[in-house]
Amino acid sequence: MFKWFALTLTLVAGAAHADTALHTDLPLAYLEQARSESRNQPLVIFLHGFGSDEQDLFGIKDALPSTWTYLSARAPMPVAPSGYRWFTKTPGDGEYDGEPADLQRSAGLIKDFVSQATTKYHTRSDRVFLVGFSQGAIMTYEVALRDPQLVRGIAALSGSVLPALKAELKPDPRLNQLAIFIGHGTLDQALPYASATRANEVLSGLGLEPTFHGYPGMPHTISEAEVQDIKVWLEDSLK
Repeated sequence: MFKWFALTLTLVAGAAHADTALHTDLPLAYLEQARSESRNQPLVIFLHGFGSDEQDLFGIKDALPSTWTYLSARAPMPVAPSGYRWFTKTPGDGEYDGEPADLQRSAGLIKDFVSQATTKYHTRSDRVFLVGFSQGAIMTYEVALRDPQLVRGIAALSGSVLPALKAELKPDPRLNQLAIFIGHGTLDQALPYASATRANEVLSGLGLEPTFHGYPGMPHTISEAEVQDIKVWLEDSLK
């Protein structure tokens, strides 16, 4: 059974104050940190993992530029006792996979969320990034590899490219502008490190050049070193 492991980070203090209210004016409930004048600022959208919620990845913003806009979305499906998920894992001990109807529904909600958020915060799709952990990472692949024009890039942390998506992928000129960060711990107990290396191979086979980081000894979590690598990648992707 898939297990979510708590995300623990030691982050840099002093970022802009975040709004603690849960917003519901977009297709997914979300947390927000935005300046009163956010026009043309980069927009980073966090997608949490199984059994967690919108609070989980939001702290990453404190290590990133305070002038940018940050949203952290809540997955649509509840998980007892108080978490959420993007999809139901298919039964069996084979390669990790998800129920197609769940994946399609959540991908549609994320696409609508991204499009509406891009408009609401007065930015452009080439300044929008998805940063996902575990199931959230899987959803970044599901969305961006099918509709790359929606975002500038994705950071897939401890995730995988699911079998159905892998089978459908083929070279597409629209993918060439997509920046991709892959990060994964070598001791991941939930999604093995091989999930990341396979994703990297699949994307490289399409002519893409992901930024790949393996983190020796790291389990199913996110480290401070990984956050710093994400920061560098985000800034480089905007140059």
